[in-house]
Amino acid sequence: MPSQDARTVLQVAVPTAAVGAVAAGISAVVAGGKGALGAAVATVVVILFMGVGLVVLQRTARSLPQLFQAMGLMLYTTQILLLFVFMATFKDTELFNPRTFAATLVATTLGWIGAQARAHMKAKILYVEPEDSKAEKPAKTGSPS
Repeated sequence: MPSQDARTVLQVAVPTAAVGAVAAGISAVVAGGKGALGAAVATVVVILFMGVGLVVLQRTARSLPQLFQAMGLMLYTTQILLLFVFMATFKDTELFNPRTFAATLVATTLGWIGAQARAHMKAKILYVEPEDSKAEKPAKTGSPS
């Protein structure tokens, strides 16, 4: 993974983990150990789903830039649908508290999206290819006035 990709994932995953830690603390107070476990599982699921998606999207942007926007829309739609499927699958589990799991899943997803927007705004992304300084300058044409 190139350093820019790793930096972006790190800038997004750390705030998401912080949101998950706060949610786990609140869940531990409200619902006990099972609540904290549900919040921790939700945090890990969001970081894995969204992290893999971000890496795939960055690689797609580099190799197939013409598909970037369509791939981004498809990827985010798929991620949200998979998170809903994950919530529906574990809604009746006895392993952890499903309410804290669902609430943390939503909170950490929103945290991820916010952190990703912030990381993108702070990134120094060139939108124009810089000119090569060694390239020949075109001759000036027109009147010298």
